[in-house]
Amino acid sequence: MSYSTAVELGNVWTLNPQKREVIASMENYVQDQLQLLKSIDDNWQPDDFLPDMSAEDWEDQIREFRTRAKALPDDVLVVLVGDMVTEEALPTYQTLINSFEGIGDATGTDESAWARWSRGWTAEENRHGDLLNKYLYLTGRVDMRSVETTVQHLIRNGFNPRAAQDPYKGFVYTSFQERATKISHSNVGRLAVKAGDAHLKTICGLVAGDEARHEKAYTNFMNKIFELDPTGAVLAFRDLMKHQITMPAHLMTDGQDPDLFAHFSGVAQRLGVYTATHYAEIIEHLVRHWNIESICGLKDEAAAAQEYLCQLGPRYARLAERNQRRQTKPKPYEFSWIYNRAV
Repeated sequence: MSYSTAVELGNVWTLNPQKREVIASMENYVQDQLQLLKSIDDNWQPDDFLPDMSAEDWEDQIREFRTRAKALPDDVLVVLVGDMVTEEALPTYQTLINSFEGIGDATGTDESAWARWSRGWTAEENRHGDLLNKYLYLTGRVDMRSVETTVQHLIRNGFNPRAAQDPYKGFVYTSFQERATKISHSNVGRLAVKAGDAHLKTICGLVAGDEARHEKAYTNFMNKIFELDPTGAVLAFRDLMKHQITMPAHLMTDGQDPDLFAHFSGVAQRLGVYTATHYAEIIEHLVRHWNIESICGLKDEAAAAQEYLCQLGPRYARLAERNQRRQTKPKPYEFSWIYNRAV
Protein backbone atom coordinates (compact mmCIF):
# COMPACT_ATOMS: atom_id res chain seq x y z
CA MET A 1 0.00 0.00 0.00
CA SER A 2 1.33 3.43 -0.97
CA TYR A 3 2.11 5.63 2.02
CA SER A 4 0.32 8.59 0.48
CA THR A 5 -3.01 7.03 -0.33
CA ALA A 6 -5.89 5.05 1.01
CA VAL A 7 -6.76 1.79 -0.72
CA GLU A 8 -10.19 1.18 -2.20
CA LEU A 9 -11.59 -2.26 -1.49
CA GLY A 10 -14.88 -2.41 -3.33
CA ASN A 11 -16.53 0.78 -2.08
CA VAL A 12 -14.70 0.79 1.27
CA TRP A 13 -11.58 2.88 1.82
CA THR A 14 -8.97 1.62 4.24
CA LEU A 15 -6.70 4.29 5.67
CA ASN A 16 -2.98 3.76 6.11
CA PRO A 17 -2.54 2.37 9.68
CA GLN A 18 -0.09 5.12 10.59
CA LYS A 19 -2.65 7.75 9.65
CA ARG A 20 -5.27 6.05 11.80
CA GLU A 21 -2.88 6.13 14.75
CA VAL A 22 -2.12 9.81 14.20
CA ILE A 23 -5.79 10.78 14.09
CA ALA A 24 -6.56 8.70 17.19
CA SER A 25 -3.67 10.32 19.08
CA MET A 26 -5.01 13.82 18.42
CA GLU A 27 -8.11 13.56 20.63
CA ASN A 28 -6.73 15.80 23.40
CA TYR A 29 -5.37 18.29 20.87
CA VAL A 30 -8.77 18.55 19.17
CA GLN A 31 -10.38 18.99 22.57
CA ASP A 32 -8.25 22.13 23.03
CA GLN A 33 -9.28 23.42 19.60
CA LEU A 34 -12.97 23.32 20.54
CA GLN A 35 -12.39 26.74 22.10
CA LEU A 36 -12.45 28.12 18.56
CA LEU A 37 -16.19 27.41 18.54
CA LYS A 38 -18.09 30.21 20.27
CA SER A 39 -20.54 29.64 23.08
CA ILE A 40 -24.08 29.57 21.69
CA ASP A 41 -25.14 32.11 24.31
CA ASP A 42 -22.46 34.52 23.07
CA ASN A 43 -22.95 33.90 19.38
CA TRP A 44 -24.89 35.98 16.87
CA GLN A 45 -28.09 34.64 15.33
CA PRO A 46 -29.66 35.59 11.99
CA ASP A 47 -32.58 37.35 13.70
CA ASP A 48 -30.15 39.86 15.23
CA PHE A 49 -29.52 41.39 11.79
CA LEU A 50 -32.96 41.24 10.17
CA PRO A 51 -36.06 43.43 10.53
CA ASP A 52 -38.01 42.64 13.69
CA MET A 53 -41.31 41.33 12.35
CA SER A 54 -42.85 41.44 15.86
CA ALA A 55 -42.20 45.17 16.28
CA GLU A 56 -44.92 47.76 15.75
CA ASP A 57 -42.76 49.52 13.15
CA TRP A 58 -41.93 46.36 11.21
CA GLU A 59 -43.23 47.87 7.97
CA ASP A 60 -40.90 50.86 8.37
CA GLN A 61 -38.01 48.49 9.05
CA ILE A 62 -38.78 46.52 5.89
CA ARG A 63 -39.00 49.68 3.80
CA GLU A 64 -35.65 50.89 5.12
CA PHE A 65 -34.14 47.44 4.52
CA ARG A 66 -35.38 47.35 0.91
CA THR A 67 -34.26 50.90 0.20
CA ARG A 68 -30.69 49.94 1.09
CA ALA A 69 -30.87 46.73 -0.93
CA LYS A 70 -32.10 48.55 -4.06
CA ALA A 71 -28.60 49.98 -4.39
CA LEU A 72 -27.04 46.57 -5.06
CA PRO A 73 -26.13 45.98 -8.72
CA ASP A 74 -27.30 42.77 -10.36
CA ASP A 75 -23.78 41.33 -10.55
CA VAL A 76 -23.34 41.73 -6.80
CA LEU A 77 -26.69 40.04 -6.25
CA VAL A 78 -25.52 37.12 -8.41
CA VAL A 79 -22.35 36.52 -6.37
CA LEU A 80 -24.31 36.93 -3.13
CA VAL A 81 -26.82 34.31 -4.27
CA GLY A 82 -24.03 31.97 -5.36
CA ASP A 83 -22.34 32.33 -1.98
CA MET A 84 -25.65 31.74 -0.20
CA VAL A 85 -26.42 28.63 -2.26
CA THR A 86 -22.96 27.31 -1.38
CA GLU A 87 -23.64 27.85 2.33
CA GLU A 88 -27.07 26.23 2.12
CA ALA A 89 -25.56 22.95 0.87
CA LEU A 90 -24.29 22.38 4.43
CA PRO A 91 -25.73 18.83 4.78
CA THR A 92 -23.30 17.70 2.08
CA TYR A 93 -20.33 19.19 3.93
CA GLN A 94 -21.17 17.62 7.28
CA THR A 95 -21.57 14.29 5.50
CA LEU A 96 -18.11 14.79 4.01
CA ILE A 97 -16.46 15.47 7.37
CA ASN A 98 -18.15 12.46 8.95
CA SER A 99 -16.80 10.31 6.11
CA PHE A 100 -13.17 10.95 7.11
CA GLU A 101 -11.79 7.80 8.75
CA GLY A 102 -11.32 8.21 12.49
CA ILE A 103 -13.41 11.40 12.54
CA GLY A 104 -16.96 10.16 12.07
CA ASP A 105 -19.82 10.59 14.51
CA ALA A 106 -21.05 6.98 14.53
CA THR A 107 -24.16 7.44 16.69
CA GLY A 108 -24.89 11.08 15.94
CA THR A 109 -24.23 11.97 19.59
CA ASP A 110 -20.68 10.67 20.07
CA GLU A 111 -18.74 12.42 22.81
CA SER A 112 -15.35 12.26 21.12
CA ALA A 113 -13.67 15.61 20.51
CA TRP A 114 -13.73 14.96 16.75
CA ALA A 115 -17.50 14.36 16.78
CA ARG A 116 -18.17 17.42 18.94
CA TRP A 117 -16.06 19.52 16.58
CA SER A 118 -18.03 18.26 13.56
CA ARG A 119 -21.40 19.05 15.16
CA GLY A 120 -20.25 22.37 16.59
CA TRP A 121 -18.78 23.49 13.27
CA THR A 122 -21.99 22.49 11.48
CA ALA A 123 -24.13 24.38 14.00
CA GLU A 124 -22.15 27.58 13.44
CA GLU A 125 -22.12 27.19 9.66
CA ASN A 126 -25.88 26.62 9.60
CA ARG A 127 -26.47 30.25 10.58
CA HIS A 128 -24.72 31.52 7.44
CA GLY A 129 -27.19 30.16 4.92
CA ASP A 130 -30.12 31.10 7.16
CA LEU A 131 -29.07 34.74 7.40
CA LEU A 132 -28.14 35.19 3.74
CA ASN A 133 -31.30 33.38 2.58
CA LYS A 134 -33.56 35.61 4.67
CA TYR A 135 -31.66 38.71 3.60
CA LEU A 136 -32.20 37.88 -0.08
CA TYR A 137 -35.85 37.00 0.48
CA LEU A 138 -36.56 40.32 2.17
CA THR A 139 -34.89 42.36 -0.57
CA GLY A 140 -37.60 41.27 -3.02
CA ARG A 141 -35.00 41.46 -5.77
CA VAL A 142 -34.32 37.80 -6.47
CA ASP A 143 -36.43 34.89 -7.67
CA MET A 144 -36.41 32.85 -4.48
CA ARG A 145 -38.04 29.85 -6.12
CA SER A 146 -35.18 29.62 -8.58
CA VAL A 147 -32.67 30.08 -5.77
CA GLU A 148 -34.33 27.39 -3.65
CA THR A 149 -34.43 25.05 -6.65
CA THR A 150 -30.69 25.59 -7.08
CA VAL A 151 -30.07 24.71 -3.43
CA GLN A 152 -32.07 21.49 -3.77
CA HIS A 153 -30.21 20.53 -6.95
CA LEU A 154 -26.84 21.17 -5.31
CA ILE A 155 -27.59 19.10 -2.20
CA ARG A 156 -28.92 16.28 -4.36
CA ASN A 157 -25.93 16.42 -6.73
CA GLY A 158 -23.35 16.54 -3.91
CA PHE A 159 -19.68 17.06 -4.63
CA ASN A 160 -16.43 15.14 -4.55
CA PRO A 161 -13.36 16.95 -3.16
CA ARG A 162 -11.24 13.85 -3.92
CA ALA A 163 -10.37 13.36 -0.27
CA ALA A 164 -11.13 9.61 -0.47
CA GLN A 165 -12.18 9.48 3.22
CA ASP A 166 -8.62 10.48 4.15
CA PRO A 167 -8.65 13.02 7.03
CA TYR A 168 -5.24 14.38 5.99
CA LYS A 169 -6.58 15.33 2.58
CA GLY A 170 -9.86 16.38 4.14
CA PHE A 171 -8.22 18.89 6.46
CA VAL A 172 -6.05 20.29 3.68
CA TYR A 173 -9.27 20.78 1.72
CA THR A 174 -11.17 22.43 4.56
CA SER A 175 -8.19 24.67 5.39
CA PHE A 176 -8.15 25.86 1.79
CA GLN A 177 -11.91 26.16 1.45
CA GLU A 178 -12.55 28.05 4.68
CA ARG A 179 -9.98 30.65 3.62
CA ALA A 180 -11.51 30.89 0.14
CA THR A 181 -14.97 31.37 1.62
CA LYS A 182 -13.68 34.03 4.01
CA ILE A 183 -12.17 35.92 1.08
CA SER A 184 -15.35 35.66 -0.98
CA HIS A 185 -17.69 36.91 1.77
CA SER A 186 -15.30 39.72 2.72
CA ASN A 187 -15.14 40.94 -0.87
CA VAL A 188 -18.92 40.82 -1.32
CA GLY A 189 -19.15 42.96 1.81
CA ARG A 190 -16.69 45.42 0.29
CA LEU A 191 -18.83 45.68 -2.86
CA ALA A 192 -21.99 46.06 -0.77
CA VAL A 193 -20.74 49.08 1.15
CA LYS A 194 -19.44 50.60 -2.07
CA ALA A 195 -22.97 50.27 -3.49
CA GLY A 196 -24.50 51.84 -0.39
CA ASP A 197 -25.64 48.88 1.75
CA ALA A 198 -23.40 49.01 4.81
CA HIS A 199 -25.74 46.60 6.61
CA LEU A 200 -24.95 43.85 4.10
CA LYS A 201 -21.26 44.53 4.68
CA THR A 202 -21.88 43.85 8.39
CA ILE A 203 -23.63 40.58 7.55
CA CYS A 204 -20.86 39.44 5.22
CA GLY A 205 -18.30 40.40 7.85
CA LEU A 206 -20.00 38.20 10.43
CA VAL A 207 -19.94 35.20 8.11
CA ALA A 208 -16.32 35.88 7.12
CA GLY A 209 -15.38 36.09 10.81
CA ASP A 210 -16.78 32.62 11.44
CA GLU A 211 -14.91 31.28 8.42
CA ALA A 212 -11.68 32.77 9.77
CA ARG A 213 -12.10 30.92 13.10
CA HIS A 214 -12.92 27.69 11.30
CA GLU A 215 -9.92 28.14 9.00
CA LYS A 216 -7.72 28.51 12.05
CA ALA A 217 -9.00 25.25 13.51
CA TYR A 218 -8.51 23.24 10.33
CA THR A 219 -5.03 24.65 9.71
CA ASN A 220 -4.21 23.83 13.34
CA PHE A 221 -5.35 20.24 12.80
CA MET A 222 -2.93 20.05 9.88
CA ASN A 223 -0.19 21.74 11.92
CA LYS A 224 -0.41 18.84 14.35
CA ILE A 225 -0.51 16.25 11.56
CA PHE A 226 2.61 17.77 9.98
CA GLU A 227 4.29 17.52 13.40
CA LEU A 228 3.31 13.87 13.91
CA ASP A 229 3.57 12.57 10.35
CA PRO A 230 5.36 15.02 8.03
CA THR A 231 5.75 12.53 5.20
CA GLY A 232 2.08 11.55 5.15
CA ALA A 233 0.98 15.18 5.50
CA VAL A 234 3.10 16.54 2.65
CA LEU A 235 2.02 13.72 0.33
CA ALA A 236 -1.64 14.33 1.15
CA PHE A 237 -1.20 18.06 0.47
CA ARG A 238 0.47 17.27 -2.86
CA ASP A 239 -2.16 14.72 -3.89
CA LEU A 240 -5.00 17.16 -3.29
CA MET A 241 -3.29 20.04 -5.08
CA LYS A 242 -2.38 17.96 -8.13
CA HIS A 243 -6.10 17.63 -8.88
CA GLN A 244 -6.73 21.29 -8.01
CA ILE A 245 -9.29 22.22 -5.39
CA THR A 246 -12.86 21.36 -6.34
CA MET A 247 -15.20 24.16 -5.28
CA PRO A 248 -18.04 22.87 -3.10
CA ALA A 249 -20.74 24.30 -5.40
CA HIS A 250 -19.27 23.16 -8.70
CA LEU A 251 -22.31 20.92 -9.39
CA MET A 252 -24.85 23.70 -8.86
CA THR A 253 -27.64 24.10 -11.40
CA ASP A 254 -31.01 25.80 -11.45
CA GLY A 255 -32.41 23.08 -13.70
CA GLN A 256 -32.01 25.35 -16.73
CA ASP A 257 -28.35 26.35 -17.01
CA PRO A 258 -26.00 23.33 -16.90
CA ASP A 259 -23.03 25.73 -16.71
CA LEU A 260 -24.43 27.82 -13.88
CA PHE A 261 -21.38 27.42 -11.64
CA ALA A 262 -19.04 28.52 -14.42
CA HIS A 263 -21.22 31.55 -15.15
CA PHE A 264 -21.45 32.48 -11.44
CA SER A 265 -17.69 32.00 -11.10
CA GLY A 266 -17.11 34.22 -14.10
CA VAL A 267 -19.03 37.06 -12.45
CA ALA A 268 -17.14 36.52 -9.19
CA GLN A 269 -13.83 36.61 -11.09
CA ARG A 270 -14.74 39.82 -12.93
CA LEU A 271 -15.80 41.58 -9.72
CA GLY A 272 -12.67 40.44 -7.86
CA VAL A 273 -14.74 38.46 -5.33
CA TYR A 274 -12.83 35.24 -5.88
CA THR A 275 -10.21 34.95 -8.60
CA ALA A 276 -7.41 32.77 -9.90
CA THR A 277 -5.04 35.11 -8.11
CA HIS A 278 -6.79 34.36 -4.81
CA TYR A 279 -6.39 30.64 -5.55
CA ALA A 280 -2.64 31.08 -5.98
CA GLU A 281 -2.39 33.25 -2.86
CA ILE A 282 -4.15 30.62 -0.74
CA ILE A 283 -1.71 27.95 -1.88
CA GLU A 284 1.23 30.20 -1.02
CA HIS A 285 -0.34 31.03 2.35
CA LEU A 286 -0.78 27.37 3.30
CA VAL A 287 2.74 26.49 2.16
CA ARG A 288 4.09 29.28 4.39
CA HIS A 289 1.75 28.53 7.30
CA TRP A 290 2.71 24.87 7.41
CA ASN A 291 6.40 25.70 6.84
CA ILE A 292 6.57 23.26 3.95
CA GLU A 293 9.96 24.55 2.79
CA SER A 294 11.49 23.99 6.25
CA ILE A 295 10.41 20.39 6.80
CA CYS A 296 13.56 18.33 7.26
CA GLY A 297 14.26 14.65 6.62
CA LEU A 298 11.81 14.05 3.78
CA LYS A 299 12.93 11.42 1.29
CA ASP A 300 12.19 10.31 -2.25
CA GLU A 301 8.50 10.89 -3.12
CA ALA A 302 7.93 13.15 -0.11
CA ALA A 303 10.96 15.31 -0.93
CA ALA A 304 9.72 15.67 -4.50
CA ALA A 305 6.28 16.61 -3.16
CA GLN A 306 7.86 19.27 -0.95
CA GLU A 307 9.60 20.83 -3.93
CA TYR A 308 6.42 20.66 -6.02
CA LEU A 309 4.35 22.43 -3.35
CA CYS A 310 6.88 25.20 -2.81
CA GLN A 311 6.80 26.02 -6.52
CA LEU A 312 3.05 25.62 -7.01
CA GLY A 313 1.74 28.95 -5.70
CA PRO A 314 4.11 31.11 -7.76
CA ARG A 315 3.35 28.99 -10.84
CA TYR A 316 -0.40 29.56 -10.44
CA ALA A 317 0.23 33.27 -9.80
CA ARG A 318 2.08 33.54 -13.13
CA LEU A 319 -0.72 31.71 -14.92
CA ALA A 320 -3.32 33.98 -13.32
CA GLU A 321 -1.39 37.08 -14.37
CA ARG A 322 -1.00 35.77 -17.93
CA ASN A 323 -4.70 34.94 -18.18
CA GLN A 324 -5.60 38.36 -16.82
CA ARG A 325 -3.63 40.02 -19.61
CA ARG A 326 -5.39 37.88 -22.20
CA GLN A 327 -8.85 38.43 -20.75
CA THR A 328 -11.46 39.62 -23.21
CA LYS A 329 -14.75 41.35 -22.52
CA PRO A 330 -16.97 38.72 -20.85
CA LYS A 331 -20.10 37.51 -22.54
CA PRO A 332 -23.25 38.42 -20.55
CA TYR A 333 -25.33 35.56 -19.16
CA GLU A 334 -28.93 35.50 -18.01
CA PHE A 335 -29.44 34.31 -14.44
CA SER A 336 -32.78 32.87 -13.38
CA TRP A 337 -31.89 33.99 -9.84
CA ILE A 338 -32.55 37.60 -10.90
CA TYR A 339 -35.51 36.94 -13.17
CA ASN A 340 -33.34 36.18 -16.22
CA ARG A 341 -31.70 39.56 -16.30
CA ALA A 342 -28.33 39.47 -18.08
CA VAL A 343 -25.10 40.08 -16.19
